[in-house]
Amino acid sequence: MTGSVNDFVIKIATVNGTGSASANGLLMKALFRMGVPVTGKNLFPSNIQGLPTWYEVRANHKGYMSRSGRVDVMVAMNAQTYAKDLAEVSPGGFLIYDSTWPRRDMMDRDDITILGVPLAAMCNEHFSVARIRILMKNIAYVGVLSALMGIDRNILKTLLEETFAAKPKLVDGNLQAINLGYQYAQEHFSCPLPARAETMGDNSGHILIDGNSAAALGCVYAGATVGAWYPITPSTSLMDAFQGYCNRFRKDPETGENRFCIIQAEDELAAAGMVLGASWSGARAFTPTSGPGISLMSEFIGFAYYAEIPSVFFDVQRVGPSTGMPTRTQQCDVMLCAFASHGDTRHPVLFPADPSECFEMAVQAFDLAECLQTPVFVLSDLDIGMNDWMIPELQWDENFKPDRGKVLDSKALQGIEKFHRYLDVDGDGIPYRTYPGEDPKGAYFVRGSGHNRYGGYTEDANEYQDVVDRLLVKWETARERVPRPVLRKAAKKTRFGVIAYGSSDGAVNEALDRLAEQDFHADYLRIRAFPFNTDVLDFLDTHDTVFVVEQNRDAQLRSLLIIETPADDENLPPVLHYNGMPIPSSCIEQAVLAYLEQEAAA
Repeated sequence: MTGSVNDFVIKIATVNGTGSASANGLLMKALFRMGVPVTGKNLFPSNIQGLPTWYEVRANHKGYMSRSGRVDVMVAMNAQTYAKDLAEVSPGGFLIYDSTWPRRDMMDRDDITILGVPLAAMCNEHFSVARIRILMKNIAYVGVLSALMGIDRNILKTLLEETFAAKPKLVDGNLQAINLGYQYAQEHFSCPLPARAETMGDNSGHILIDGNSAAALGCVYAGATVGAWYPITPSTSLMDAFQGYCNRFRKDPETGENRFCIIQAEDELAAAGMVLGASWSGARAFTPTSGPGISLMSEFIGFAYYAEIPSVFFDVQRVGPSTGMPTRTQQCDVMLCAFASHGDTRHPVLFPADPSECFEMAVQAFDLAECLQTPVFVLSDLDIGMNDWMIPELQWDENFKPDRGKVLDSKALQGIEKFHRYLDVDGDGIPYRTYPGEDPKGAYFVRGSGHNRYGGYTEDANEYQDVVDRLLVKWETARERVPRPVLRKAAKKTRFGVIAYGSSDGAVNEALDRLAEQDFHADYLRIRAFPFNTDVLDFLDTHDTVFVVEQNRDAQLRSLLIIETPADDENLPPVLHYNGMPIPSSCIEQAVLAYLEQEAAA
């Protein structure tokens, strides 16, 4: 038997375009309102309608939010994927299917419980419109799960009333569908199942939000006023959210005029150019994209690096190479963003682990970009960006002031003999800049071609090298300004360490807890930024073996560690997961145990 009270995984298999998203969201929000820690992962195809889609809800009283690698309750609503869905149910689990059309091939497993509910037949009987029947069939399985898993129907009713506040007539139909499923389950099955929910509280102080929405809110909070973009999955909703927030918070209350500018460019390269132009002019500007977009933006990224123009790029990673699988997740753009563009370039990269850090790091990215006068990348992924996460309520510092870095205004310019755009005055590799039109004394040419420390064109070998060497000094300054890593110490002294980043964090923490129960202990360092600072060097130096967990085939972070630190590659065993699904904790646990067995046998 799998699953228990407030510790279970529900997976729902449907067809894209049938309206199942509303039903699945209703289910997850109801568990959240019951005070149960919960997260939802939407596994959807890249076409508009007709292909299989899945939604995975994990409830866990300990707050584990990663994929566990098991399925306790499967709701199989798609005939095309019955065999696959049946195989995924963990031994002792439950499969619910629409028995309007009996499925004899579902009787192949005797280690699970199969429950048939005539969902289509019930909805055909009670609803007359074809489209409504399809939609209500999804709502009806929420009613079935409500009975089988103890999900509070009063909460479901409240959520429906909130959702359809502007269209109250829709509430009655949805409630009827929920009650149809609920009553059938109550009459035909033993309710509730061993895998079930019980009220734990109200999750006060927490919210459900996706990473793209949180990042967009962070951009507003940071003072961004310009967004340029070209639509690409899975980053499009970031700009959609930014526009929604700007419409709410960035309009002149008296005139109604916009105090922001959002431009959909003709392609990704143009979007990057617009960001650079706005940033050079003094606005805080950004673009959201994914790996293919970063590839297309590379020419302007190199220009921004060399001309030292602040700019912020949100890369919501998806599966590559090329078009890859646009609606699946990976951590596969690490090397791409760290060294984007041709020639010798290095860029600060921030690695948020959840929507909370998407919000925080959006703010940090703009400050870093302007303080360092360079492109900064926020490297999220589809799992963080488009899925629903439970996080603590976002906190606003009412005293926050953007750090614009070294900017000379007209008064400051009058206090110096002559302004030289690329002269390192303070020894930290960061020159002073001016805003265009501020004062004639601060005027200079913006050059992507060879230039010297004074901003003049040059092809002189020594003058060129003087500038690119100074950029390395700036890189060392960046090392101590980017967000520091987070250290989790093991309960016992250990020679083992684990390094991970981004959305792998939840799976690592759960795996380490499970491994500790088996008397394996490891310290864990979650890297939050590149370049690596001394905390990373110290961690590598004080552990004999460090597992590097990441969601790509070629161990990109591990490669970056080998390039940028004195670490020995033989002491960095990779733990890799790259099939496009979010990494489960079981993957990490099994990889570590396999390594220990191999080490013991050697």
